[in-house]
Amino acid sequence: MFPTRMIAEKRRYRQYKARTRRLPASYRTAVDGLERYLMVFGPSDGDSLSSMLEDLADLFEQSAASGTPVRAIVGEDPVEFAAAFLRNYPEGWTGKERERLTSAVERAVREDTGDAEASR
Repeated sequence: MFPTRMIAEKRRYRQYKARTRRLPASYRTAVDGLERYLMVFGPSDGDSLSSMLEDLADLFEQSAASGTPVRAIVGEDPVEFAAAFLRNYPEGWTGKERERLTSAVERAVREDTGDAEASR
């Protein structure tokens, strides 16, 4: 089962890459940059990651077909665009680490305020 799933995910990734290679150069450059960012901060499971990349390819293919400029797609802040795009998918390891950090600081604040019972 596991090798079958890995092969299917690899096939999906290759199909995604083939789609993005057919994009006009400026769109392809933007997709490559977004892909790198999304793979670092995006979902950690292969199926969610593949779905996210396929949606990214859909967006840029449709935008290229309609002549929408890259800046109109991603806006003035590409990081903000990527963060908003990521919110549509399960969080990867960075999301889990953010939750752990938030919980640790909340526990520390409760300990500081003497609310030891609530901090357990």
